Amino acid sequence: MAIITFFGHAAFELVLKGLDGQEKKVLIDPWLENPQSPIKPSAYRGTRVDYIIVTHDHGDHLGNSFEIAKMTGAKFVAVYELAEEASSQGIEAIGANVGGPLSVPDLKIVFTPAVHSSSKGTPTGVVVSGKDATIYHAGDTGLFGDMALIGELYKPDVALLSIGGHFTMGINEAAKAVQLIKPRIAIPMHYNTFPVIRVDPEEFKQLVEKTASTRVVVLKPEEKYSL
Repeated sequence: MAIITFFGHAAFELVLKGLDGQEKKVLIDPWLENPQSPIKPSAYRGTRVDYIIVTHDHGDHLGNSFEIAKMTGAKFVAVYELAEEASSQGIEAIGANVGGPLSVPDLKIVFTPAVHSSSKGTPTGVVVSGKDATIYHAGDTGLFGDMALIGELYKPDVALLSIGGHFTMGINEAAKAVQLIKPRIAIPMHYNTFPVIRVDPEEFKQLVEKTASTRVVVLKPEEKYSL
């Protein structure tokens, strides 16, 4: 059973069974000092984290990644240039790029395109697969047609999609993304953190469930979803 925990904005914890049969804990874009997060980075002190994956270097996504990696010994996974920065701070880092599966032994991790900006390297989304689930975190992105290929190739059970607009997809664009990707579950993110991205996630839920067979799950910060 995979467990997804939302910490507000675009920060998630994934717990899933690795390809080696052992439980893996993965953090994606752990900005835990965001205004919605009920926990702080110190919550991970003394705990095991296997991987920290960062989609791009903007502060609301890189967030507290370096601090948590140093506390936990987690491997930091990101586009090459950002991973090099982590490595320069003494963090064990895996630098990669958009393409095929990364060379890690216990999970299938694939960086996907994202239509956005960044200072170091290119912005990405990421698909994480274990034995019990495949989860697509789209990162910060606008809508693009090749999301259909992500759905076709990786068949994610869950898509984590930005809906706040201004910097990313808004509700209409994210609903179209659901039609392209065809996940079983869509979880909205990247909304209501700041006034400029304030939207109603229930509007997204209603729109998607009118136009697609996907179920929308709206999570409150620190709420979990199991599949």
